[in-house]
Parts: sequence; C-alpha cells; structure tokens
Amino acid sequence: MQEKRKIFGTDGVRGTANVHPMTSEMAMQLGRAISYIFQNGKKRHGIVIGKDTRLSGYMLETALASGICSMGCDVMLVGPLPTPGIAFITQGMRADAGVVISASHNSYQDNGIKFFDRNGFKLPDELEAQMENLIASGDIDHHRPTAEAIGKAVRVDDAAGRYIEFLKRSIPRGVNLSGLKIVLDCSHGAGYKVAPAVFSELGANVIAVGANPDGTNINAGCGSTHPELMARLVVEHNADIGIALDGDADRIIMADEKGSIVDGDFIMGLCAQHMFKEGTLAKGTVVGTVMSNLGLDIAMQSMGINVVRTAVGDRYVIQSMRANGYNLGGEQSGHLIFLDYNTTGDGILAGLQVLSILRQKDQPLSLAKQVMQSFPQILTNVKVSQKKDFSQIPSIANIVRGIEKELGNRGRLVLRYSGTENLARIMIEGENHDRIRSMADGLAGEIYRHLGH
Repeated sequence: MQEKRKIFGTDGVRGTANVHPMTSEMAMQLGRAISYIFQNGKKRHGIVIGKDTRLSGYMLETALASGICSMGCDVMLVGPLPTPGIAFITQGMRADAGVVISASHNSYQDNGIKFFDRNGFKLPDELEAQMENLIASGDIDHHRPTAEAIGKAVRVDDAAGRYIEFLKRSIPRGVNLSGLKIVLDCSHGAGYKVAPAVFSELGANVIAVGANPDGTNINAGCGSTHPELMARLVVEHNADIGIALDGDADRIIMADEKGSIVDGDFIMGLCAQHMFKEGTLAKGTVVGTVMSNLGLDIAMQSMGINVVRTAVGDRYVIQSMRANGYNLGGEQSGHLIFLDYNTTGDGILAGLQVLSILRQKDQPLSLAKQVMQSFPQILTNVKVSQKKDFSQIPSIANIVRGIEKELGNRGRLVLRYSGTENLARIMIEGENHDRIRSMADGLAGEIYRHLGH
C-alpha cells in the first residue's frame, strides 16, 4: 500500500506562504528533487518556472530556481502566466518539466507549487511520492555539480505572446468575436494580461476587471470564486456575456446576458452537446467528478452521451481521459479540459470554446445553457482540526446512513476532506432544497462538534 504523502495534496504542495511546507527551504528541495527525477544524463536539461501574482511568488521562484540550478539543470523563467500557459510553454520549449507557483483560488496569504512533466501533464501520485522520498531520505544531498555543470536561469520574454497565439488558434478561423461585449474578471491573477489580449484581438469589446494585481488582491472578492461581481457588471454594462477566471486562470465561471451564473457543469454540458453533434466528442463520453450535478447525467443520457465520474480534482479527470481516450472533461468548479488543445484545465480556452459555439449557433448563453437542468445542491465547508475517518465516528456515520437512505436514487451525498485545506466538504443533492439544506446543516454541526476548532 502506498505510503500517505505528507507534503503533496490533491494539487501539488499548498499552504500558508513562508510556513512549512511553503517555505523557501522546501521550495529549494522540491527544485532539487524534480531536477533529479527528470534528468537522464544525455543532454543539458531545462525546467520552466511560472507563477501567478502573489507577493510570495518572488521568494519561492528564487528558491526553486536555486534548487534546480544546483542539480545541474537550467531554468526558464516565464513570470506571471496562467497554469495552462505554463503547461503549453513546457511542451513548446521542449523542457523536461514545468513548475507552477500558485495557490489557484486561495487568498494571497497562501501559495502552492505544482509540477508538469515534459508533455504538459501534472505528475501522477507515484512521482510526487518519489519526490517526497528523495527529500525525506536525503539520498540526493550528495549530488552537487560544480563548475560548468551548474545550471543557469534565463527569462523567456515571449512566453505570453506564444500562449496568446495558441489560444486564438483554438477556435475556427471563420469565427470572430466582433460585436460581442464581454465582462472579463481576471481575479487580479495570472491571466490579467493574457486574457484581455486574447478576447480583444479576436474582436470583442472587453470590459476588464480584476486586472490590476498588487501582490495581495488576488481572488479578493472577485474571480471565479466570487462570480457575483462579474454577473452584476454584465447587467450594468448590458454585456452579452461574463467570464470569471480564478487566480491561475485554469478555471472559468460564466454569466449569461441576464446576469445568471453558469458553472462548469453547464459549460461542460453545452460543449458536449455541440461536440457530439459535430462528431468530435471522443467515444461519446464526457468525464466529470463526484461533485458534478446529477442533472448533467440526466441531460447527457437523454442525448446518448455517456458520463464518467472520477474523484475530485482535475488531475483525476485528466487521468481518466488519457487512460480511456476521452477528450472532454471537467469539474463543476470550472476546470474544463479540452484534450484536443491543451493538457490541463484552461479557463481562457474554455471561454473561447463556448463563445465559438454560441457564434455558430447564433444563440445567447441564456438559451444554450438550457441543455441541462440542475438538481438543488448544497455545498458546505466545516473547518476541522484533524482529518479523522468519518466512518470511525459513530454519530457522524449514523447521520450519513440516514441521509443516504432518505435520498435513495433521487439524490446524492458526497462527504470528503479537502486535499489542500483543513476543511470537511459536504455536498448534498436532492429534489427539495429546504430538506437538503436541513440535512447539510445537521451533518455539518455534528462534524464540527467532533472535529471542529
């Protein structure tokens, strides 16, 4: 049985910046470990490092680069760039690996480090465990290249431009966005320059907000975790559509022209419908997670489209897609993966795909989103001081069994711990909103009584 990882969570390493494990010392060790894993001794090796706009990114970027160079690998610094852009650049630069310094949708006090292989895919659990073992064992401490064997760091000045052109090529040449008014919330994050440029260069009238990062305002009351700002501005500006990205721009939440929020499940549904009709949906299948709304299953099944579910996390969606030859997947939270174009969730690319479909259909989003109807769903987080097995706490286990029995096959309960924060996450789906709210509140209270702080 695989040993439980102590540093890595469900999406790389994450935590409060300058507190273990998100320290300069750990970043340097992670840099050394990733360099060791991807060296094959046959050539000069290179690793891409990119980041979002957090103040602590400077500290961690320098430490990572030092660790990588100390192992004899070169570093290519691209600066602030969306996570999917770094995956793209890693492939395009023929680098051996890519590193992203970002805590995604978390507040600026946090930061994270996640890794891509040379093909732009996030590392599997096994390689992350190998990195942890290398750090804990000290097996590579003796590896100290000297003289000309030490690595060097260079800046890649045209990374953003390369990524912008790639994104523009992801929609048919005959489709442009002229005449569209778009409210674009960049979350003061990694997409603050790239995203407005992409949509503007394709002809849209872009009203950009959340595009003035100062190192501390990333995700603060804006972006995909606070889409109400984007939705309100769509109505105020009489815009055609709203797009909200998260801090590293790998997620998207949208709003239709009426200011109604459109989440990842709806986006996945309308894209799947279009691709299925066009004959481009691989194996007639879309991949969601256990958090995807039951309404997505019902809608897709009515069209003859199969839905596969995975554990929460875009990396697990992608693993399923790669293993089985699927090309569309995502999460309700806004990770949308179009494997025909990129290797990870890409909020800007997903927005372009939706806009392209709307242009081809000549429909507003308010009409296109009717591809599915969502079941009422309650999402509740409970802060916990420890992550004890729920089944080992009798009162919690009894409540869970009672909820599952009452819901039957007309609803679902998903109870899990966050992989990046000290939170218990409760998701209950059912036909009666008030009833499932009562269920969620009761379960949350019991969890807090036993595990809260």
